[in-house]
Amino acid sequence: MSFSNDSPELVVVPEELAAVDSSPRTMAAIPGSRMFEIREALAVFRERHPGREEFDASQGDGGASLPGVPEEILDEAHRLQKEHGTAYDKPFGTEEFRRAVIEDYWTLDSETGWGPGNVIACQGGRDALLKAYEAIQFLGHGRRGDFIVVSRVPWISYNWGPYAVGSNVMLAPGDEDEAWALTPEGIAECCQKARSLGQRKVGAVVITSPDNPTGRSLSLKRQIELARAAFALGIPFVVFDWIYHRVSDTECHDLNLFLSCLEPAERKRCIILDGITKSLGGSNVRNAHLVASTEVVRFIQGRASHGVIPSFHSQAVAIAAYRMGFQKAAASIIGPTNSSRRVLAKILGDNGLRHIIGQGYYAFVDVGPSIDRAALGDSSALGARLAEDFGLAVVPGVYFSPFGARWVRFSYAQHPAYTEAAGQRLVEALRAL
Repeated sequence: MSFSNDSPELVVVPEELAAVDSSPRTMAAIPGSRMFEIREALAVFRERHPGREEFDASQGDGGASLPGVPEEILDEAHRLQKEHGTAYDKPFGTEEFRRAVIEDYWTLDSETGWGPGNVIACQGGRDALLKAYEAIQFLGHGRRGDFIVVSRVPWISYNWGPYAVGSNVMLAPGDEDEAWALTPEGIAECCQKARSLGQRKVGAVVITSPDNPTGRSLSLKRQIELARAAFALGIPFVVFDWIYHRVSDTECHDLNLFLSCLEPAERKRCIILDGITKSLGGSNVRNAHLVASTEVVRFIQGRASHGVIPSFHSQAVAIAAYRMGFQKAAASIIGPTNSSRRVLAKILGDNGLRHIIGQGYYAFVDVGPSIDRAALGDSSALGARLAEDFGLAVVPGVYFSPFGARWVRFSYAQHPAYTEAAGQRLVEALRAL
């Protein structure tokens, strides 16, 4: 066989070329996060009321509002890094990390059929999700342009993360009185809606528990019911976002129990996300992991070898925490947050404020009556007033979706005394409005 340098050469054969797709010409521009506006509004309050106490209940970051990763874990991670060296690692992370996730964190039983080979390390939750979306496209219906179904009021990046890699996003029907929780009937309606839009399909459903922004929590039994409803409709994958489940005063999710309730064929269609960004206050450490079928893991691993390879230091922090025993390692986040949840629930209940407060970091508070009295339009305008006039930063629910326009997200990932003062400030401000 002869080779010539005189003509262009394809990397793949013509039959395997990526199709020409003109959708980048017509897709909406992805907006930047509006979270930075919140701190700007607090700066206005600071200028108007120098020296007066202010409260930031917008934080979704235990490393900012609480101590974050303990120094002894960071020291051990640094020791592990020095011992490990600074050469390239595998696209899935390291075998050491995989074993720590399975053996020390999840204590996964080998009878589930899953083990270290079902883990892939990621550079934070967003990296994990982007990798999962691509796996869903290629291993599911084998195409882009189908839908990822999320709850009616989702985490902001669930609106735009799938869209950035060529999936569309659909907000499922949901009852406000039930915190817009997914239902089998709502998932079925999403499939029907997708078919009406040029015979599109649903590629995956995302189930978050505890939820961001609402804090809504679902039992494992209910999550499995929803997953089976999705599978029965021909939806290839369900993503379980459990990033907040360790910050709980009830039992955290049990992966052994979860997998044992599923048939082997069903397990292959589940992708589970977890990590240390929230429960350990390691937001800027950027470590998360996916637990999934070996097919999904191998697909992501191949792509990651040409993309984002997770840093060892982020894995080392997780390894150190997992080996210590995670409840002990994360006690400085979990303990105060659980206490703050009880404090805030009492304040909201005693003052007759309709709210959702399950587990995790957040309460979702109905501020519609105050919006109406002050003729503010939606929670964005109310959020600005709360910050600028009352020194309280919350996240307007309208930032998440139009269906949250009369709600605000209040973070209680704080020490209880701070949460109590911030909660009282919210009550006083709403009364004043």
